[in-house]
Amino acid sequence: MQAALHSGQGRACRSLRQKYREPGPPLDLRGHRGDHRRIDTITNEQFRNAMSRLAAAVNVITTDGPAGRHGMTATAVCSVTDSPPTLLVCMNRRSGSHRRFRDNGVLCVNVLAGHHQALSRRFATSTDAATRFGHDAWTTLVTGAPVLADASAALDCRITQVSDVGTHSVFFCEVVGASMAAQAGGLVWFDRSYHVLGAG
Repeated sequence: MQAALHSGQGRACRSLRQKYREPGPPLDLRGHRGDHRRIDTITNEQFRNAMSRLAAAVNVITTDGPAGRHGMTATAVCSVTDSPPTLLVCMNRRSGSHRRFRDNGVLCVNVLAGHHQALSRRFATSTDAATRFGHDAWTTLVTGAPVLADASAALDCRITQVSDVGTHSVFFCEVVGASMAAQAGGLVWFDRSYHVLGAG
């Protein structure tokens, strides 16, 4: 039975490979039906508006070291690979945060839960820069970057590579320590507002 299944799967895979080797007409989405509006030349505002529909986890990114203790709210965080465990964080080079993270060479991605909305707002504005760490419990794992004690998850990292793209830098970070809350919960930014997932 298993041999027959494997043989059938093999024939199906060969058929698919042959099908997609054959040249076909270029993909043209202009005839797509629906209420989507076609944009020929995209502006910065149109790009930002479209990206607001891309739901993303809300995180507080922290660092500590020679450039001092610092943190910021960010959604531009993405897994890269699990071998070695690596993630990326995108950061505007004109922000005051950029130099601190670059010079310290370490960071921690603190994944927020639903009850962290006030914390997220504090770390998103410069007005609370001096006191933003004073409202919550913090600890450390490996690098010394601040770890939020009740984060849904925390990923402690060393920055291994920085690539500049347009106005931003992409920090590639090797994860050297991690922790997770007992109960899963998430805070998502979608359509310019917060949304709670799972346990608050």
